[in-house]
Amino acid sequence: MNELNSLETETGTRFVRARQLFEWRRYREALQELEQILRLEPDNPDAMAMIANAYQLQSEFDKALHWTDMALRCDPDHLLAWYIRVCVFYETDRNKEFDEAVEYALRIDPEEAQYYFLKANRENRRGRFREARALMDEALRLQPENPLYLAMAAYTEALMGRFAESEELERRARPLSAEHPHALLYLSWAARTRGNFDRQEDYMRSAVRLNPEDKQFRDEYLEALQHANRLYRMFLWPVNQ
Repeated sequence: MNELNSLETETGTRFVRARQLFEWRRYREALQELEQILRLEPDNPDAMAMIANAYQLQSEFDKALHWTDMALRCDPDHLLAWYIRVCVFYETDRNKEFDEAVEYALRIDPEEAQYYFLKANRENRRGRFREARALMDEALRLQPENPLYLAMAAYTEALMGRFAESEELERRARPLSAEHPHALLYLSWAARTRGNFDRQEDYMRSAVRLNPEDKQFRDEYLEALQHANRLYRMFLWPVNQ
């Protein structure tokens, strides 16, 4: 009994360390803690799923999928393992696998708002804006103050040509988005779609300040600058007398 208690204590301590290392984005060190857990408990699906998460966050997607497979052999309905699979298939544009995985994941975890958000993104890419908006209603029902979901809904309304509704959602999202670069990205897309290029530039400037190493953010900011400068030049263009 004492050995069992000692084992549980060591496993629990290593999980706490791993989660802290995740928060610090020190994923390689987190992996070392999780591998030690598997030496103590070789069939621990929580450790396997967290290993998958660490690899996913480092864009090592094949390794991430391998470890979700391992976790699901131990627990076929492991929530984190399915979440990682859905995210990997989404990030790697494996659309068929994504569609299958997200439907199963929703059956076992229907209250996970991120699934509705990811599905809405897919529908927007397909030009199915009404379907995307309905999915965002589900996400916002679960997390009504989530700045990313509000910003995404604002962008979707803009794509539908419903500019007043888009601006109202933007108004709700703006005070919640100051420290959320991806929410700012969606707000910039909403502003661009409505033709508000100055606001697009403002949002992307803030997003790049928060996430300066991300190439997509830098490219989006350059595009926003080009839109704003092009509009400025149009107003200054000499008019023939």
